[in-house]
Amino acid sequence: MVMKKNDILKAVDTKKKGSKTTTKNKTTKKKTTPKKKTPVEKKVVKKIEEVVEPIEKEEVTEEKEIANFFPKKEKEDMEILPFKERVKRFFIKLLIFLGIFIVVFLLFYYIVEYKPEKKEKLTIDGEGFYSLNVGDTFDIMTWNIGYGALGDNADFFMDGGEMVQTATRDRVNSNLKAIRNKVEETKPSIILFQEVDKKSKRANHVNEYSSLANHFNNYSTVFAYNFKVLYLPYPIGDTIGNVNSGISTFSKYTIETAERRQLPSSFIWPVSMFNLKRCAIITRIPIKDTDKYLVVINVHLDAYDNGKGKEAQNKELLKLMNKETGKGNYVIVGGDFNQNFSSVDTSMYPVGKDVWKPGEMKVEDLGEDWQFMMDNTTPSCRSLDKPYKNADKDKFQYYVIDGFIVSRNITVNSNTTQDLGFVASDHNPIIMNVTLNS
Repeated sequence: MVMKKNDILKAVDTKKKGSKTTTKNKTTKKKTTPKKKTPVEKKVVKKIEEVVEPIEKEEVTEEKEIANFFPKKEKEDMEILPFKERVKRFFIKLLIFLGIFIVVFLLFYYIVEYKPEKKEKLTIDGEGFYSLNVGDTFDIMTWNIGYGALGDNADFFMDGGEMVQTATRDRVNSNLKAIRNKVEETKPSIILFQEVDKKSKRANHVNEYSSLANHFNNYSTVFAYNFKVLYLPYPIGDTIGNVNSGISTFSKYTIETAERRQLPSSFIWPVSMFNLKRCAIITRIPIKDTDKYLVVINVHLDAYDNGKGKEAQNKELLKLMNKETGKGNYVIVGGDFNQNFSSVDTSMYPVGKDVWKPGEMKVEDLGEDWQFMMDNTTPSCRSLDKPYKNADKDKFQYYVIDGFIVSRNITVNSNTTQDLGFVASDHNPIIMNVTLNS
């Protein structure tokens, strides 16, 4: 601390006056009369004042600034408080900070949330070169490709496994190649893909839609998002990250119109911001020399809901289906229903404990105007609670949840699940052969 001006001057005067005398046991002050300062002393005092006064002013300013910076309550907090009181104040401040962080976090995600309209027109890429006629017979395939990352090496943490990121970039490309090879081998006229990613972290940023569309360039192709999140911060540590995923329809026949139709969801805010926005792709293929259409509806329904989501989605689908058949159109709904059809016996695949359990679509609730097609001779899906490769296949959990719903004006000639050993995806493809009745 710098000495005050008065202290310095006093010290100078004391030294000058030297007015103390000391005896053996007593000290007495010697009375003196003030002397006038000599010119030299005046110069010294003036010099001291010039040096000390700015320092004193600076100290006063600093003290005022410190006093203004710390409010009265903060100065109290700086004092030594009982331990319990300090802990209490710490947690109050922590809770306030966390509250502000959560509000800002949720507000940010609300602003950037994917909010599709109930109905959206979709872009049709490529060009199918074929016309469709009454009486034509063709193959249609549905295949959930597991975003190219759920091959036989993978399990998944949400299904009882451990993995979050389940495949390297090379493995994703290898899985996509196997998928393309199977499509080329079977040559279906129409393909319904589910879980097709566009540069998602979980698919190592591979644009799977472009990979498939560029390879099958003799098809008309349509894509619709059903899972689009800027960044999914779950699970903590090894997060899912950004997700851009959807469903896609490929057709060798000319597609006249394509529409994304939003389906109901049972998830409420704020969980809904980070969840799938389930939808249907409705494509209309004109029937030559008629005013009718083949209406193909591609779906991927809820998997991790409480059952209410799937129920609401089934009802919405039924409305769409009945509306189209009411116009005399031919209708095929295909995809991953995440449900068994109640009319199909799946008792050979009993669901064990501690694994994901599918729902059940009660076909009687949808009426008698529809054919429900699932092949129970081969499972369409496997559990992801553990990797499939090197596992005991006889004790593995299997499901039959992929298939088709077909209007009565279409004859179903066959419906077969292709057993590919779940090498490239946790789902097998299903191929149905149909004929449009006259």
